[in-house]
Amino acid sequence: MHADPITTLALRMLLSRRNALRASCAALAARTPVRGARLPPHELAEVEAALERIEQGRFGGCERCGGAIGRQRLLAVPEARCCQACADARARDANA
Repeated sequence: MHADPITTLALRMLLSRRNALRASCAALAARTPVRGARLPPHELAEVEAALERIEQGRFGGCERCGGAIGRQRLLAVPEARCCQACADARARDANA
């Protein structure tokens, strides 16, 4: 399916994380007294977006600078959208 070993490993990690998040959200929703209450979808949305990038062949590229995200970062945070330098710059911009 995906020849690159980092992408293959990231795919397995992301699928596992998605399943865990879905189960967690379902359990939380079952305990939520307000019918139709929405749970914060951010983390699940990021995982699903990363899975979509894998399917589209765009996984591993920084959305900000276009460079490579880097193997170590992808192994640590497979849903990462940006390389470490761009993530740091984004955090500095947000705190400014």
